[in-house]
Amino acid sequence: MTEPDNQSLWERIADALDRLAPPGPSVIDLTAADAFVWHAEDGRLEPVTTVNRIGLELLKGIDEQRADLLENTRRFARGLPANNALLWGARGTGKSSLVKAVHAAANAESPGALALIEVHREDTRTLPRLLQILRGCEQRCVLFCDDLSFDDADTSYKSLKALLEGGIEGRPDNVLFYATSNRRHLMPRDMIENERSTAINPAEAVEEKVSLSDRFGLWLGFHVCDQATYFAIVEGYAAHFGLDVPVKQLRAEAHQWSVARGARSGRVAWQFIQDLAGRLG
Repeated sequence: MTEPDNQSLWERIADALDRLAPPGPSVIDLTAADAFVWHAEDGRLEPVTTVNRIGLELLKGIDEQRADLLENTRRFARGLPANNALLWGARGTGKSSLVKAVHAAANAESPGALALIEVHREDTRTLPRLLQILRGCEQRCVLFCDDLSFDDADTSYKSLKALLEGGIEGRPDNVLFYATSNRRHLMPRDMIENERSTAINPAEAVEEKVSLSDRFGLWLGFHVCDQATYFAIVEGYAAHFGLDVPVKQLRAEAHQWSVARGARSGRVAWQFIQDLAGRLG
């Protein structure tokens, strides 16, 4: 072969090897925004310019949970030791709203201190890849997984266990993990009971299943609110958004709305306020 032919052959081989080689670590600018969404399919963090959240002062009936999570987040923002947190309990009680509001409050006190990174439930398997990227960054990051839970055939919880605590590399010092779930142990009760009834050693089988939730150092329980708390949430929203409705009428309409929905919660209160604001124009 002539020299030009050899050159062309080597170039084609090099191009083929480039296509086969795995992509290198992405260069991510965590100062581009306060919040990001992790896209596992292409290893990308997409900046979120406007986060869907409400103010911390509008979250009623969860004062203790709010104080605990805010203090934990403040410590982390200051570079002090802090715990991974599991927010579990009844639906619509403000778990996700609290995480986003606490992040905003911590950043208001220390601008740019924390980046909030949302990880979708189905992408938990890719968390080791995300941590590899974040390990080399100086920015402190709170990973947030909303509505985290696992079913019978799902074994991705095992990799998450190692990620939270126990892996050989360990969780990077600049990363904290917050998760919300309707389940205290992140798994349905019948799944745990089935393990207990069918396993050779029932106690060991149950330990395997519930040990994931034990990896969270901070547990915050959220429970269905009573009527007084529900009215306080509604009145807080109405005052904040300037909805001029007499308190007696406001409570009567809010009560009727909750009866129709068959539930009382912060989410139901917010939906009522949306309807009321629309009717008032």
